[in-house]
Amino acid sequence: MHTRFSEYRIMWVLVFFDLPTESKKDRKAYARFRKNLQNDGFTMFQFSIYVRNCPSQQNADVHIKRVKAILPEYGKVGVLCITDKQFSAMELFYGRKTANLPSPGQQLELF
Repeated sequence: MHTRFSEYRIMWVLVFFDLPTESKKDRKAYARFRKNLQNDGFTMFQFSIYVRNCPSQQNADVHIKRVKAILPEYGKVGVLCITDKQFSAMELFYGRKTANLPSPGQQLELF
């Protein structure tokens, strides 16, 4: 039986970036990019890495397309899409202590 929300169907979209911040214009573009990511449901994973949980590859594609639409003029931006199973295999450390992965939260699918 196929589970609707299996760990192989649920996707994580990671957006990682290195944007210039030398000028006031650069800092404004940086802040706008981060704000747009947050408005699209991404949360900060590390300072320049934002993540978003998606119920399917099709939904992830929608959010990847939105990221491409808000790319700043300068800097490097990467987008990586992985399954929930792959994401859960990640090991995180705060100093020498192991940390738990962030919970994907409750997903509500309307369609």
